[in-house]
Amino acid sequence: MTILTPKKISDLEYRIEQDSEYGMKVPVVIYANEYLLQKMIFDRTIEQAINVSTLPGVLKHVVVLPDGHQGYGFPVGGVAGMDAEGIISPGSVGYDINCGVRLIRTNLTENDIRPKLAELVDHLFNSIPSGLHPKEGCVRLTTSQLDEVLVQGVKWLEANGYATKNDLDVCEENGHIQNADPHKVSDLAHNRGAPQVGSLGSGNHFLEIQKVQEIHDKEAAKTMGIFEGQITVLIHCGSRGLGHQVCTDYLKICEASHKKYGIELPDRQLACVPNVSEEGISYKKSNECCDELCLVQ
Repeated sequence: MTILTPKKISDLEYRIEQDSEYGMKVPVVIYANEYLLQKMIFDRTIEQAINVSTLPGVLKHVVVLPDGHQGYGFPVGGVAGMDAEGIISPGSVGYDINCGVRLIRTNLTENDIRPKLAELVDHLFNSIPSGLHPKEGCVRLTTSQLDEVLVQGVKWLEANGYATKNDLDVCEENGHIQNADPHKVSDLAHNRGAPQVGSLGSGNHFLEIQKVQEIHDKEAAKTMGIFEGQITVLIHCGSRGLGHQVCTDYLKICEASHKKYGIELPDRQLACVPNVSEEGISYKKSNECCDELCLVQ
């Protein structure tokens, strides 16, 4: 595919106008400097963003953020809104469904932990299960128990002594996502997810001890209880094996449904189904199970 040349709008914004010859339904807007833009062109990020702009139901424009890089059909760091009558694509959501970061504040400062930093890191490493197949420390569940987690989220943790009411108050949707349906999650996904509950995972997941170096929004920091010199803990985690399998399963389901819905794509990795189709609704219900799993980590 010949890549359309992005037009420079400002030092940090580029734009590719809608081009019907390429099947584009909306423009592509890129937020990057020249250095980042060239990397995005080289690794197919821009090509993938153009492909996304051809999807049924795409709205307004496709956006590529400064961290944009090549993904699975849909660029990582890319954003696109779809009409309710448009499509949903597992590849655009990704394999580690609902992965994200959580910042935990402490009342400690660097002076408090610096003398014991090595000891602290060793303790965290030994106490927190991590890796692809952690053998110890996880909350190992039966299939029925895992289903309870996938439906109840943090409320299951509270009922079983792993969380408090305060935890519910600071979680998305109070720790419980509506419409999660474990019956839409395959047996293989269940089997991959059951031994991993309570683990950090692998890949780019991490736990870091950090120090607040500078504060740029004093009002927001005060509201969140953040102060300069404070020690915080940043955790990056996701739905791990269960989420990966859900994505794998529904990519196959979507690809098998293209003929049924008359969907033609520039890249098979963008496999998708209509948002309101039976397959699309099932995927969203399984996706919400992954959301629940992420909330309990």
